[in-house]
Amino acid sequence: MISANNVTLRVGKRALFEDVNIKFTEGNCYGIIGANGAGKSTFLKVLTGERETTSGEVVITPGERLSFLEQDQNKYDELMVRDTVIMGNARLYEVMKEKEAIYMKEDFSDEDGIRAAELEGEFAEMNGYEAESDADALLNGLGVDEDYHEKLMKDLPGTLKVKVLLARALFGNPDILLMDEPTNHLDMDAIAWLEDFLIDFENTVIVVSHDRYFLNKVCTHIADINYSKITLYAGNYDFWYESSQLMIRQMKEANKKKEEQIKELKEFIARFSANASKSKQATSRKRALEKIELETLKPSSRKYPYIDFRPDREIGNEVLTVEGISKTIDGVKVLDNISFVVQHDDKIAFVGGNEFAKSTLFQILMGEMDADEGTYKWGVTTSQAYFPKDGGKEFEGDLTIAEWLTGYSENKDATYVRGFLGRMLFAGEDGVKRLKVLSGGEKVRCMLARMMISGANVLIFDEPTNHLDMEAISSLNDGMIKFKGVELFACRDHQVVQTTANRIIELMPDGTMIDKRTTYDEYLAADAGARKRTVYVAIEKDDVTE
Repeated sequence: MISANNVTLRVGKRALFEDVNIKFTEGNCYGIIGANGAGKSTFLKVLTGERETTSGEVVITPGERLSFLEQDQNKYDELMVRDTVIMGNARLYEVMKEKEAIYMKEDFSDEDGIRAAELEGEFAEMNGYEAESDADALLNGLGVDEDYHEKLMKDLPGTLKVKVLLARALFGNPDILLMDEPTNHLDMDAIAWLEDFLIDFENTVIVVSHDRYFLNKVCTHIADINYSKITLYAGNYDFWYESSQLMIRQMKEANKKKEEQIKELKEFIARFSANASKSKQATSRKRALEKIELETLKPSSRKYPYIDFRPDREIGNEVLTVEGISKTIDGVKVLDNISFVVQHDDKIAFVGGNEFAKSTLFQILMGEMDADEGTYKWGVTTSQAYFPKDGGKEFEGDLTIAEWLTGYSENKDATYVRGFLGRMLFAGEDGVKRLKVLSGGEKVRCMLARMMISGANVLIFDEPTNHLDMEAISSLNDGMIKFKGVELFACRDHQVVQTTANRIIELMPDGTMIDKRTTYDEYLAADAGARKRTVYVAIEKDDVTE
């Protein structure tokens, strides 16, 4: 067990955590969630001892071993891959190296023999004789081929270093396992292996992740950071969301009933307080009125934008025809003879590791780039709204947000435009913010507001979840599902793709494509190669305090 007892952490005058009391117990997997900036990663650092608390303490059951996922990919560059994994159990690695050093001695003394025997006993107790095979099994499971196991870490590409560091954290059956974004830069095969590993893991797991799909698969509990407190919920992420919304609804309904009761009591008191025959009843009701307390509905630190794409006109049967599009950039064939026909009800996810190819195709379809060969034709009833992967140029001017969005609206009424900004959490004075001071997340919300106000019946998204927190991603996901038009999109969020797309087009490394009318999970299940070609990338780091 690991627990935080009365933990407070202050950063300047701000209390990041205050009087937090929480226990994490054996056999459970805890997902740490909270708005961006709430301090999820910082809380993990508190649990590992990497970050000192202002007050309170973290207590670990004596004798238990804590392991955590390292973030520095270059930390072990001079070590062999297999040794890096075994070092996950520091004591085992020390015993192994000391034992090897003794046996390497030319003048082996009696004292050396006694010490070697002691080490052999401790080594056996820690299953040291299986250490190399266990390390290899972890590496193989994560997709690190045996050819790499005896290479130096510095000779591995970054994607494999991430897998080695994860194997290091998992090695030796730690009693407590802490991980920050463990699926980041893993391919889908490796993520599936990790999910199975954690589901079967019998000790304590605490994980921070932006991947709702992953949290739903592995978590038995959710620890929600909100207003400097941490509240524990049983169940996975979806269960937490439903539970938290249900609690709010129940409190509102209870308050509504109390307000009706208060109104009736006040009316009775007003009518009969001066009536001698009713004075006792009026006094009794005054006492009852004083005892009624309304539940305080403290607003969450989370804020959910309202994303609702409404097309101005219904789309016809002819949407988009793409024939033989090819494009070579800097000598590399990015798109090779790409052809497909978009139909009336299509929501197409463009997947695969070749992100540049997706962006290139979208830019061609929006007229921002010319193809080397081939053609495309939009149907006469279509109108398009485009979310570019890099929209930085949109925000270089000195306009306010409201002025900028008005330029894209047919209706120039200020109240109408401000309504769209309000839905995207730009309330009041936020509407007069200048474009050049916006954060990454604010820029994304502005571009989504522009898409909503356009009334387009075809939406093209190129990685819209970048820089968004989980609340905004959930809202975007809902908006994409409900949209009554056609969508072409590339997105790293597994749940967005799975719940939105009814057709998958994978752009291959050689520029060709695979086109299947299916869900994303069905596509991955049917093609082992696709699982290896698709890599998850975390949305945003939770670096709040520095």
